[in-house]
Amino acid sequence: MKGFDPKFADLPDYIVKITREIWEDRGLATLNRYYGPEIPMRFPSGLVTGNAGVIDGTMATLAEFPDRELLAEDVIWSGNEDDGFLSSHRILTTGTHSGHGAFGPPTGRRFEVRTIADCAARNNVIDDEWLIRDVGGIARQLGFDPSDFAQMQIANEGGPDSATGPFHPRDDVQGPYTGRGNDDPWGVRLADILTRIMQKDFAVIPALYDRAVRTEHPSATGGWSHGFAETSWMRLRSSFPTAEFEIHHVIGRDDPMMSPRAAVRWSLTGTHSGHGRFGPPTGAEVHVMGITHAEFGPFGTDGAGLRREFSLWDDVAIWKQIHLHGAG
Repeated sequence: MKGFDPKFADLPDYIVKITREIWEDRGLATLNRYYGPEIPMRFPSGLVTGNAGVIDGTMATLAEFPDRELLAEDVIWSGNEDDGFLSSHRILTTGTHSGHGAFGPPTGRRFEVRTIADCAARNNVIDDEWLIRDVGGIARQLGFDPSDFAQMQIANEGGPDSATGPFHPRDDVQGPYTGRGNDDPWGVRLADILTRIMQKDFAVIPALYDRAVRTEHPSATGGWSHGFAETSWMRLRSSFPTAEFEIHHVIGRDDPMMSPRAAVRWSLTGTHSGHGRFGPPTGAEVHVMGITHAEFGPFGTDGAGLRREFSLWDDVAIWKQIHLHGAG
């Protein structure tokens, strides 16, 4: 790849190898080489600018979970050497809570959750990023309810008046990446499915999902067939029935030795005005940052069905927005 170290065979190889080098090989200092000095990183918990904050955050996480592993499940990517690449990297991450940190005193418990990181890369450097980690899943497996953990975050940050507000589009900055993905039909298909779900057309799930679909959703929840997918998506949308749904980035790919697959980054922005995943309506203004990966197979009404769906949003960041509104 032009501009990249020749030790990397292609973009997925680059993403997988530098992730391991940074986290598992403890190469925190390599972030000075692989991450741009002014990189904007958007997490559901907030916006971080510059690789210095990334290095410190990585160090704190490793101190809390020193045996942490990051296992690459997939890299769904688009772009080229001249315009830059965007990789949507799905990771299964595990660890043992054996150190002090964001989750309090060590519990000795293990966790297993997913993270999806959308990283823009050019000339061997990542210079723009959107990352969602299943913080609710970690909290549950360490013994916390996600809502209670959000309250604990607020208290640890000095209370509602000084607590850090989660990410909202009004806080965003324009990074160097301005792409929207590609026009591959598998990406178009997933974007259409998500749009229909957010338009409250939940019949799209039995129509276009395989009957044997496996769905993995936040707070380390998942299920087989249509029932889990329908209920989980309905409870999210029902919590924010008037929120605006927006698709920000779409990638589709059909690569050798792999199922056709897609990655879509999306958001919901609006009022917590309905009953659903987040309890009784509070009127809080909420932004939901979401990323969905999907794999397709041959069983479906039109000859193709969605067989695996991995969607992430951060339940803790959503609860934090709700609690901060209630304290206002």
